[in-house]
Amino acid sequence: CPQPGTRSSMFSWVKQEQAGRNKDGEMYQTVTEGLQTLYHKKLLPLEETYLFHDFHSPALEGADFQSKPMVLLVGQYSTGKTTFIRYLLEQDFPGMRIGPEPTTDGFIAVMYGENEGVVPGNALVVDPKKPFRKLNAFGNSFLNRFICSQMPNQVLQSISIIDTPGILSGEKQRISRGYDFAEVLRWFGERVDRIILLFDAHKLDISDEFSEAIKALKGQDDKIRVVLNKADQVDTQQLMRVYGALMWSLGKVINTPEVVRVYLGSFWAKPLQNTENRRLFEAESQDLFRDIQSLPRNAALRKLNDLIKRARLAKVHAYIISYLKKEMPTLFGREKKKEELLIRLPEIYTILQREHHISPGDFPSVTKMQDMLQHYDFSKFPSLKIKLIESVDKMLATKIAGLMSMIREEESKQPPAMVSGGAFEGSQDGPFGHGYGEGISAGADAEDWIIARDKHRYDEIFYTLMPVNGKITGVNAKKEMMNSRLPNTVLGKIWKLADCDHDGMLDDEEFALAQHLIKIKLEGYELPVELPDHLIPPSHRKAPHADSLYNHSED
Repeated sequence: CPQPGTRSSMFSWVKQEQAGRNKDGEMYQTVTEGLQTLYHKKLLPLEETYLFHDFHSPALEGADFQSKPMVLLVGQYSTGKTTFIRYLLEQDFPGMRIGPEPTTDGFIAVMYGENEGVVPGNALVVDPKKPFRKLNAFGNSFLNRFICSQMPNQVLQSISIIDTPGILSGEKQRISRGYDFAEVLRWFGERVDRIILLFDAHKLDISDEFSEAIKALKGQDDKIRVVLNKADQVDTQQLMRVYGALMWSLGKVINTPEVVRVYLGSFWAKPLQNTENRRLFEAESQDLFRDIQSLPRNAALRKLNDLIKRARLAKVHAYIISYLKKEMPTLFGREKKKEELLIRLPEIYTILQREHHISPGDFPSVTKMQDMLQHYDFSKFPSLKIKLIESVDKMLATKIAGLMSMIREEESKQPPAMVSGGAFEGSQDGPFGHGYGEGISAGADAEDWIIARDKHRYDEIFYTLMPVNGKITGVNAKKEMMNSRLPNTVLGKIWKLADCDHDGMLDDEEFALAQHLIKIKLEGYELPVELPDHLIPPSHRKAPHADSLYNHSED
């Protein structure tokens, strides 16, 4: 008899859609299994019929659905990609080489393995447990420059990291790599969970090849994050200018209306050259860590999202191929008609947009399609099979919604573990965690009340506000507090925190507390929801045995 927990997870799909069964009577027990089944039964037949794999992306396999979240690092040489991985893992990995010249000349998949070692590319693409089998299509020249670096590191239990060759600049980029670098990046971009573009703050430049690499990642904009590395090597004024130049350069390459998220910092374990931005770097690294740590939690949602994107593209591809077939003459003039249709492809896109109510953003690149279509005989293309399209439409309309509900259900029962170990270990704990001993937490581990150090200054102001019976009114306190120029919403919050006995007035300690909170806010720190114990004024703290001592003395 199954355990109660197992039983409820088994039947979680039942509530979602017609007793959890599809037409074949199958029941999905996990989101991954559901995605895999939907892909093979609904989407794959459409892809195979209309040669989708020849034009766009190879077929997905089991390992693509079951693999750990992957992070892809892309950047010009000497921007610190390999050092960044070492920084996260806090140890060297097999095959690692670091230097000022282009050192990483191939792709390295850094993954978890009980035994430390390197697996060469040709052996890697025949391993059904790894999601790299389809890279076989890029040939020996690529596979000779692709390795898997395995090691028993805690960080790699939750994520895998892909290191890429340093992108060259100037004349050096003219040297052929022997394989289609942009296409390999596009392949990885479709399958990874996060793409991190690394830039060097000391020598900012986007070469032609880097620009092409970023364009190859088009359509994956939601996965892209930017790291401006080695930011400690410039001073604050230079950093501001470098940041502005980077945003301007990226705006020309990444054509999206929203601004890409940029993290500033120096991601290596060496002393900072300029320490004036230390606080900024700490906050930025914590934000980046949180983003990477969230990947296992969002992995199922990302795979679902990628499947939807793939399904939409497969549908559009089917409409294009079937339209070209329909326009071809049965006997004579095929070559002439083919040339005419290739020239008319932009117009065909517009016709299909109107006819099938498709967004222009769902269509593949016109020039890329024109180049690829030249090698095909349009008359041999299949005609439109409505049932295949309807099957994918039904999957998108009903089945996907059910899987979305399953994701939430799975997370509520057993949330996936966050990335831990390496640089992620203890980054929030202890005295060196971000914000420790600063702002509202300053004085948390001091024996005396931290505000007492400045109370003599606050008292001078307090006694000018005409206290009555040792307290000032809210009206008098308001006049003084508004000198800070903080908005009323913030001052109202400070008042609530400072008025410890809620009598609508402030004594000298409460007033000093209010001034301290104003100072914290003006320094750029956030206010707490509740006043922490170490900031409560001494006269307002509850003595643990006060009542019993009082009763005892009465006796």
